Order: sequence, then structure tokens, then C-alpha cells
Amino acid sequence: MDRPYATAEQYERWFIRDCARCGRRGNFAARWPDGHVCRTCHDQALRTHGSCPGCGHDRVLAGLRPADREPICTSCAGFSSSHACVECGQEGKLHAGLRCTRCTLARRIAELLDDGTGRIRPELAPLAELLTSMENPLSGLAWVSSRRGRSVGVADLLRGLGRGDIELSHDAFHRLQPWRVAAHLRELLMACGVLPRIDKQVALFERWLLGHLDTVTDPEQRRLLRQYTTWHTLPWLRRRAERGPISRHTRNDLGQQVLRAGDFLAWTQERSLILSMLRQADLDRWLVDHRPHQRQLLKPFLTWAARAGHMPRLKIPPYRPGQQAPITQHRRLALLRKLITDDTGGLRTRVAAILVLLYAQPLSRILRLSIDDIDTTGPDVLLHLGDPPTPVPEPVAALLLALRDQRTNMRTATNHNARWLFPGRRAGQPLTLGTIAPLIRDLGVPTVPGRLAALRQLVLQAPAPVVAQALGFHHHTTQRHHAAAGGTWNRYSPTRNAP
Repeated sequence: MDRPYATAEQYERWFIRDCARCGRRGNFAARWPDGHVCRTCHDQALRTHGSCPGCGHDRVLAGLRPADREPICTSCAGFSSSHACVECGQEGKLHAGLRCTRCTLARRIAELLDDGTGRIRPELAPLAELLTSMENPLSGLAWVSSRRGRSVGVADLLRGLGRGDIELSHDAFHRLQPWRVAAHLRELLMACGVLPRIDKQVALFERWLLGHLDTVTDPEQRRLLRQYTTWHTLPWLRRRAERGPISRHTRNDLGQQVLRAGDFLAWTQERSLILSMLRQADLDRWLVDHRPHQRQLLKPFLTWAARAGHMPRLKIPPYRPGQQAPITQHRRLALLRKLITDDTGGLRTRVAAILVLLYAQPLSRILRLSIDDIDTTGPDVLLHLGDPPTPVPEPVAALLLALRDQRTNMRTATNHNARWLFPGRRAGQPLTLGTIAPLIRDLGVPTVPGRLAALRQLVLQAPAPVVAQALGFHHHTTQRHHAAAGGTWNRYSPTRNAP
């Protein structure tokens, strides 16, 4: 495509101006009564709504009053063109056809989900409603727009769903590429009820497993791994998902178990060993060459293979990893004071770190808290960590309520109705450990030693079973830490948490 200008000097003369509002020199977006404005100032002005001080009408305040540069409506500012959408009449940034962002998004979604009859495929109507009703339609429009250089994007997947080329099933989504785009789209389909809801980590593991098994070239090894994952790994994962959300750590751990099983089968083949005739001495040779953690990852496969009759029952020595030492009580209190008074770390990070140091909660459990776990019906703020709910003292209560009212990641189709206290960017999912843990470390809070210090201090202040009930721990856990801390609550009976 030919350029509309011949030289760089001509480009400078035609398209570059000093912005009348911010003073920066660059490409201008429009020429308004107060002068040329850059794209940043242009878009920001068209997002400014309120009561015009000139006429009193509630409108977009894109203009500036010359006397005091107070924002005023376009009519009072003398704009020559209207910024009202031709479809809905709302003022704001206009796109092709003089339509606002929301109407442009709705039109684009209707085009992509067209079933060939000029209408949105009926099964996908909830998805269209979810996407077009998001609080920030500009992010949705950017998401569905084609990106230069990308062979397949979300627009292609939406078009395939609309035409029926892509089946509306989880099995179909397992093999779609690019997988990250497909995973996000699947989560949106689950969020609006088009697909039945399954745990995100289960879906990601099933997708990974299909791809991994395709890479195993030996037919016998592939057959054994498929049997192992079909009859052991996947059933265990699905049963676990029925009890509660699966963590990314659990998914990664299961993936490592499958990888170690494949490595072990390849090792036996390289040494011409037959699995059904394997001896303890053969297994011991493998154990010597691998670290304790890798040995434990192989254990589920060996147990399954022995029960299924594929190999003799052999033993792997138990692995007892060392535990980190807790921080001192003095340091714990100093960290709590810093988190409460110093607001440089970001509210959500500070609150998560406070819950670690105050209530000994693991990050995986903290990230699963919802706004419904905060009880403000009485005179005190309560947090549902166990039974009964735990009182939250000031000023921590004020920080907790501020986080509830100022949650991030709430302006997209993904999470505009999310109940998570720490909502993530993915539909129906909270923030991930990989996101929050580094931020807490940057605040100088060691999560595991800090949590151990909190738990040991708590069991010194109250009977271990009471702490277990209130904070959601098993009473064996609190009793073990009570003994390690040298506590004296020896006669309190753990009646409610007994197995």
C-alpha cells in the first residue's frame, strides 16, 4: 500500500503537532477548538463524563473552558462534530461507522458468531451477552480484533464456533490452538453456562496429557502411560476436583509423575529389562541415580503397575523433607506493623501477606477466599477461615474491607461478577500463586517461615484444637506445632475435628 506522504519532512508537516493539552509532540488524533490533541488526551477526554458546568447537562466533557480550562461538554466548547453513537446515542469515542465502543463490539461479536443465517448461533447467545455487557468494552474489542502476524487468533475460534466447525465440547477444546486463547475462551463459555463447568486445572492437565502422549514414540510405553493416566491419574484428579478447586501446583505435580513414569519405562527399555520381571535390585539402581523428590514422583506409577499386574510389588524408601525454621516473633510483629502502616506494596499484596502472618493461612487458601467470607453483619468484622469465623482486629479490618471494595481485574467479561477476594484475569479463577508470591517476597515477607511462626504463636495462646477449628487446620497439624513450640495445653480434647 502506497504511503500518503512522499518524505519524512512531509509526514512531519501533515501528521505531527504539539498537543494543546499535554504539550507532547507526536501524531495528533483530532483538531478541537483548543487545538490539536494527541491520542492519549483525545481518548481520556472522551471518557470524562459528568455534569457540564456550562449548560448543566450530563454529557461527555471533552471540551475545555478557555477561562479556567474546566472540562465542559462539546456543545459548550463549540465542537464542529458530534461524538454521539449513531446506534445508541451515547457520547464517547467513536469507531467505524460512527459507532461507540460497545456498539462496535456488539456488531463485531455478531459477525464472528454468525451461524450463516445472519444471526448469532443460538447456543452462543449467552457468550455474546457476556462479551458485550463487560464494563470495559474497549478491552473486549481489542481481544476479538485480528492481530497482524498471528496465524490463528480468538476471532478465528469464535468464527469456527459460530459456523459449527468447532464442536461445543471440552474434548474439542483440548486440541485447539493457540492453547492459551482457547483456554480463555473455554473459561468464558463455562462462565456463561454454554459449556459445563470443570476445574481449570483439570482441563489444562487433560490438554497437556493428550499432547504429551502424542510425543511418546514407543507403542508399548504409550499404551502403559495411557492406561496409567486413564485408570489412575485422571480419576484421582477428578475426584479431588469434586472436593474443591485444584491448585496449579497439584496439576504440575501430576504432570511430573507422568513424566517420571515415562522416563522409568524408557530406562528399563534401554537396559533390556522386562517390567513384569523387574527385581528390587533393578529398581534400586534407578533410585541411586535419582534425587529423593524424583523417586517419590515415580511411586504412584509403581503402585498402580503392581496392582494392575504389570510388575512385581517393589519398595521405594519414604522421603521426609526437612522443614524450614519459623521466623522470630519479634520479626513477625515488625513485618505486620510495616504491612499495616506502609502503603507502598499494593493493597492486595499487603492484605495477603497480613493473612499469612496473622492467621498462618497458606497462600493457596488465601487466594480462594471470597467476598462472602467477610462478615460485617455484627459489630465486628469476621473472616470465615474455619468454624466459628475469626474476628479481624483493627486496623487490619479496615484494610480487608478496602480490598473488598477496590478489587482489581473486575472490568472485563472475565470477572465482572466474580466473588473472589483476589480475582484473577481468567474467567471464574482467583489470582494465581505465581502472581502473588513474588510480590509478597518483594515486601520482605518469607511466607512459609512467617506462617510457621504465626501458627506456633497461635497454639501458645489457645488450645491447638480450638486454633484448628477457627482457622481451618486439622487438629493433628496444630497439635504437632503446639508440641514443637513447647506449649502447655495438654488436656484439651479435640472433639469437633476428630476424624
